[in-house]
Amino acid sequence: MARLANWLRLAAMIAAAAITAAVSFPAAAGVDLPTLEKGKGEKCVEDTQYMRKNHMDLLKHHRDDTMRKGIRTTKHSLKKCIECHASEKSGSVAASKEDFCAACHSYVSVKLDCWDCHATKPGKSPQPKVGLAPLKAAVSPLLASSINGASK
Repeated sequence: MARLANWLRLAAMIAAAAITAAVSFPAAAGVDLPTLEKGKGEKCVEDTQYMRKNHMDLLKHHRDDTMRKGIRTTKHSLKKCIECHASEKSGSVAASKEDFCAACHSYVSVKLDCWDCHATKPGKSPQPKVGLAPLKAAVSPLLASSINGASK
């Protein structure tokens, strides 16, 4: 008797899952994909489907190479992405919800935190965060001279 009850529970769960999937599929199918402006370059540095799935990993890897290892390349740099994908209308990748980065991230409900440090427009410097100015003043004279290229 207990086996029959377990089989009936399992069948009921499978039926409920099938009904839920059937009801949610048309709702999901009715959502339009974001419409994006074409990039300014001839083609992207990687295949479009690959970039949709892996761009965040490429950017993180590029960030780690640049910030931690001092390796500077342009192939997967955020700066080059912004230069290519900035909107003709707003000049930005995230100024409006139709812009390249903002449109996709809004569609998939992912928060963009790149712009906490990086500019959304090509050739623009981001506004420094509160608290960064004192760090510049705290640099030792020896370090400051090596940063400025001076040598004794």
